[in-house]
Amino acid sequence: MCAMPKRTSPWPAGVPCWVDLTVPDVPAAQAFYSAVLGWTFPEPHDDADGYVMARFDGADVAGVGPTPQAGIPAAWTLYLATDDADATAAAVGAAGGTMLLPPGDVGPAGRMFVAADPTGAVFGGWQAGGHIGAQLHSEPGGLVWEDLRSPDPDTARAFYTAVFGFETRELEMAGPDYTTFGLPGGGDAPLGGMGGMFGAPEGTPPHWLVYFGVADTDAAVAAGEAAGGTRTGEPHDSPFGRMGHLRDPFGASFVVMETDGTPPPPER
Repeated sequence: MCAMPKRTSPWPAGVPCWVDLTVPDVPAAQAFYSAVLGWTFPEPHDDADGYVMARFDGADVAGVGPTPQAGIPAAWTLYLATDDADATAAAVGAAGGTMLLPPGDVGPAGRMFVAADPTGAVFGGWQAGGHIGAQLHSEPGGLVWEDLRSPDPDTARAFYTAVFGFETRELEMAGPDYTTFGLPGGGDAPLGGMGGMFGAPEGTPPHWLVYFGVADTDAAVAAGEAAGGTRTGEPHDSPFGRMGHLRDPFGASFVVMETDGTPPPPER
């Protein structure tokens, strides 16, 4: 399998373009995700406040940073691309969302905000500057899918459609609560899914669940357990690839999924 070239241009507005993790111990998280996903981590910049970039085969794939204060749970945050962070933030408020971190510049890298949708799921918006977001997608080591898990998926769908203009489609095999979402005119090229809580333990907050590509799901799950993580179900086959659900040593949930590196749709 030949590796796809790194993406160098900004992602279209609305496309999930970046993920980052906040944890109380960044070096320990680096060791864990290196073991599970094969990520490497260059030395952080002195002005990055402990935030480090994860790379796979030389491509930026994710970020890891320290939790801003004690007591905040470790979690992955999904960012959706925007051409105008301030305008999108205004649309978030108009559609019933809550701004958690108002739009602000991240040096020359870009401009961002963090918000919660009306059901409580946290997400971010990213306006690319020098940093476009993920340079790799749909290959081992990169983001391959994302699901919104919400107790009120209809309200969530209406919100994201209002803010980002998504089109949603039912996916019969996934049940009545679940739809895919994509850009207008995207046809059969969904960007991710939105659905209910899918049997999550009581008390689990609404959230975006991120999926990372691996060459061997069972090996990745075993590596995760050996590195101090926890499997939250047995690896299983699906029409989209073999999946395994994990929590890292700090409690952040994610999914590993086998992918053969099939080229993604042009918008991805």
